[in-house]
Amino acid sequence: MNNILLKFGRGNAKLAKEIYTFSLPAGWTCPGAHACLARADRFSGKLTDGAEQSFRCFAASEEAAYPTVRLARWHNFDLLTGLDRHSAKELLLASLPAQASIVRIHVSGDFFSAAYFLAWCDVARERSTIKFYAYTKSIHFWKRQVDQIPANLVLTASEGGKFDPAINGFKRAKVVYSQAEAAALDLEIDHDDRHAYEQADNFALLLHGGQAKGSVAAKALSALRAAGHQGYSRK
Repeated sequence: MNNILLKFGRGNAKLAKEIYTFSLPAGWTCPGAHACLARADRFSGKLTDGAEQSFRCFAASEEAAYPTVRLARWHNFDLLTGLDRHSAKELLLASLPAQASIVRIHVSGDFFSAAYFLAWCDVARERSTIKFYAYTKSIHFWKRQVDQIPANLVLTASEGGKFDPAINGFKRAKVVYSQAEAAALDLEIDHDDRHAYEQADNFALLLHGGQAKGSVAAKALSALRAAGHQGYSRK
């Protein structure tokens, strides 16, 4: 076993301190990304937006702004790249914080391969007292391996991806540009991820993170801020 371990975080402006987090490079590890697609260059941090982007991934903006964040996510991806299911599982288990009770898989990044997806299923199965949860656009892996997912691994399908045609039947989250849009869709807005790891209904997430200058998303973000919304830690 490689004695270099993966890096986990703990809480953030949105998440409670008891929630541990795991991340990979945004965009680079997201086979289903479409509406949110953006990538920060590994070395320079320069952002590149997807050709059909509607809103920019907040995690890619973080990586562009904070080199240490970007480096930590690439560290994790480098260690996992090329590993088979068993090896990835062993590395994840060895790296998992011993005191963790709730783990969000992928504040940034996504399930980039079937072997990696199944490795997380195995980790959750072996650590059955921990609640794991993730948002994902990798619906193709989820749908093919649905019988492999243990009860303590809670997935939410993230709308706006390449595999949206297969999203029916799964709990899902939609990014909205305003509270009015969420109300029109009859969706509650999540502010602390509890809808993701505790509830079974579909829900909305308010747009957040830096957006491309002059875009519809940038104008919507300005309107949200003018209305007093400063992030998911505040309503």
